[in-house]
Amino acid sequence: MLPLPDTGAPPARTPAQDALGVLQRVFGHAAFRGEQAAIVEHVAAGHDALVLMPTGGGKSMCYQVPALLRDGVGIVVSPLIALMQDQVDALLQSGVRAAYLNSTLDAETAQRVERELLAGELDLLYVAPERLLTPRFLSLLDRAPLALFAIDEAHCVSQWGHDFRREYRELTILHERWPQVPRIALTATADPPTQREIAERLQLEDARRFVSSFDRPNIRYTVVQKDNAKRQLLDFLQAHRGQAGIVYCLSRRKVEETAEYLAGQGIDAVPYHAGMDASLRAANQRRFLRSEGVVVVATIAFGMGIDKPDVRFVAHTDLPKSIEGYYQETGRAGRDGEPAEAWMCYGLGDLVLLRQMIEQSDAGDERKRLEHRKLDALVGYCETMRCRRQVLLANFGEDYAGTGEGRACGNCDNCLDPPAAWDATVAAQKALSCVYRSGQRFGAAHIVDILRGSDNERIRQFGHAQLSTYGVGSDLDARAWKAVLRQLVAHGLLEVDAEGYGGLRLTEASRAVLKGAERVMLRKPTAARERGRTARAVATADIELAPVDRPLYEALRALRATLAREQNVPAYVIFHDATLREIARQRPLTLGQLGGIGGVGAGKLERYGDAVLETVHEAG
Repeated sequence: MLPLPDTGAPPARTPAQDALGVLQRVFGHAAFRGEQAAIVEHVAAGHDALVLMPTGGGKSMCYQVPALLRDGVGIVVSPLIALMQDQVDALLQSGVRAAYLNSTLDAETAQRVERELLAGELDLLYVAPERLLTPRFLSLLDRAPLALFAIDEAHCVSQWGHDFRREYRELTILHERWPQVPRIALTATADPPTQREIAERLQLEDARRFVSSFDRPNIRYTVVQKDNAKRQLLDFLQAHRGQAGIVYCLSRRKVEETAEYLAGQGIDAVPYHAGMDASLRAANQRRFLRSEGVVVVATIAFGMGIDKPDVRFVAHTDLPKSIEGYYQETGRAGRDGEPAEAWMCYGLGDLVLLRQMIEQSDAGDERKRLEHRKLDALVGYCETMRCRRQVLLANFGEDYAGTGEGRACGNCDNCLDPPAAWDATVAAQKALSCVYRSGQRFGAAHIVDILRGSDNERIRQFGHAQLSTYGVGSDLDARAWKAVLRQLVAHGLLEVDAEGYGGLRLTEASRAVLKGAERVMLRKPTAARERGRTARAVATADIELAPVDRPLYEALRALRATLAREQNVPAYVIFHDATLREIARQRPLTLGQLGGIGGVGAGKLERYGDAVLETVHEAG
């Protein structure tokens, strides 16, 4: 190709160069990640997109950058007040003209935002679907210059999902009323059936689909057998003292008890659940978002839309309801891409309770069958002896090959310390026979008592000392028998009477085992190894700085805390920890050098540059 003549004018910038320029100038990032660049270019050109990307993968850039490249305002549909506020706070820090409209605003402020919308003075406006669908707001949009529509948390459209929002079904009005405005739907939680439902319900069948890996390689996954949940949780948290984290419990009562217990052990823990006083609940959420090292103990009412990047762990003290819910909840850890842990303490009692909750709900039979299948998938994940990441990602239709050399991910308990299997055929026969001979109506604890030959009131009451299986299992301790029964349920050899009192009963598959026609291999209990995993996780999760750089890093954190308090915003919307660490390592002396550090865009450089350089100078 012949060289173009030199006209003296700068060469025209390509759309990709324009997008990269916005990313660098506004947000302070040197380059796009993964498919971000392709998504941004596609949407900025006026095309529709369906984006599936894990939490922490950078979904917001996929619509924020195109909104800044296109004329008009980007309308972001979000179901969450907390997420709106976080996103807007962060955008304002970067110099982007952003606002939200939700129920927290007084009438005067809401009217001001509406005037800014009509005047074309906003780059991005966040709004809940309920408000968007009102005739008044639709009329406002008719008179406003529109750049794009972004539908965040798009999985909320699925009536079979864990976060269904009826209003999401009506968002087809966006395409019908403004067909020329591009739409981008985004989610971090959608298995293949949900992906198809999103496309169908939002009329995005013809949209280009961008599916990133659902893998979160920085998260370490660990599942332990429940023994003494509070003590096990405390042991786990010892490795994370001073770090922010979330502890999930199934019930409100357990949330309160666990938060009180942890606070009594010197951990800065606060409760959060829907039954609390609204002002106290909001205050606890603010503390978690804006203070360092707070642990929130919560039901699943907490967390969706929480944008806090430095959550170092998510712990479950009870079994979640589905593998999709588990993935979304654990995904709130390590959004900054740095080491984080997902720890779960799980027992047969959790499974019994959840089965009963499903059966006792008002849902139809089809819905109940679906929820049982989802719970089965999660139990399979808990009991697997394979790489947990492989099992988790397979539920989202992703084939995870791993790192080879006999280790799949190298960052889950099963890969780091492979579990041992044992031939449990005889033990399974004893357990199944005991369940049958005792009438198939008792729970695991009583079956264990019979097998171990316990002498207590219930054994005497039912005459179970006369059973042929009484005492035949004295070779195993109670913990081991609980593991056997739990795994027999997981393998479909026992089932829980969810409609009754949670008693165990045989399944059709039990027959072959009792006849000796089928061998049973189970996972060996691993009490000692669980403690070892936690200890090793500490070193991985501890993000190192050279000793000479740590005083400056702490000084920068103190500066950030002061700036955050002055503006009443979370500290992380000013600078992420990773940015502060890089400043501490590089020790920039000029605004130009500071501007070259990731996370320091033009707006933040102008607002905070002098204060940061002064802190660096004072540190010497």
